[in-house]
Amino acid sequence: MDFNPPDKTVELAGNVGEYKGKLGADQLLLRGIMGGAYIAIGAGLCTVCSTGVSKYLGLGIAKFIGASVFPVGLILIILTGMELVTGDMMLLPVAMFQKKASFSQLLKVWFWVYIGNLIGSLIYALIMVYGPLRSFNRATGEWVVNSFGQTAIKIAEAKVLPYMAGGALGWLSCLVKGIGCNWLVNLAVIGSLTATSVLGKFFMIWFPIMAFVASGFEHCVANMYFIPAGMMLGANVSFSGWWLWNELPATIGNIIGAVIFVAMVYQYAYGKKI
Repeated sequence: MDFNPPDKTVELAGNVGEYKGKLGADQLLLRGIMGGAYIAIGAGLCTVCSTGVSKYLGLGIAKFIGASVFPVGLILIILTGMELVTGDMMLLPVAMFQKKASFSQLLKVWFWVYIGNLIGSLIYALIMVYGPLRSFNRATGEWVVNSFGQTAIKIAEAKVLPYMAGGALGWLSCLVKGIGCNWLVNLAVIGSLTATSVLGKFFMIWFPIMAFVASGFEHCVANMYFIPAGMMLGANVSFSGWWLWNELPATIGNIIGAVIFVAMVYQYAYGKKI
């Protein structure tokens, strides 16, 4: 058999959550930094590859092209054993439901990996902002924001300003998009446990992640890259605007999507069989 049946997959998810719960803060932070950087790699690639596409092929195709390269981040994280808090939002609750981890371990993992993901995302954002997103203008002798950087600015503003303009409903919209996002992200995570080959894991990760990005959902870790990168380049977004109108509701939505729509559903469906 080249795949694990659903009950075995859910059991494996609990085992993975148990393993993560036993890691020390130093390991969680280090692996979280690398996980944040890997998600930022996918986000940066998404920014570059989608630039200028809508003008010739339409907005839908532009979204698909950007979404098709974004999954490299989670593929790297899972295949190299690094940490992503949005995946841990599902794995630790499953381990708790199976009595393999405690609530304090859940909080420890979520806290240190979240901080690590933020640090890693910001490091890679700096690399992109002072690298591929700027070009040297020979006429003026200055480094200027290029077309890729302009796309980064537009993405950052699109992830904050419409929600601000929408007030309470805008905030709720971001939260709902966070739910949809982490429902799909954790289908990718649990799907990677179903597959037993590298190629199988690749496709089980790629399709759900492509779907979440193309659909326009909100991922708190990806936004730790998208929004700061745009801000560094001059986007009309403040620090408080970033956190209040995107990062906070997206994180809450991501937790709901992971815990309710994946962890609780799959544990209830297959917990007794385990």
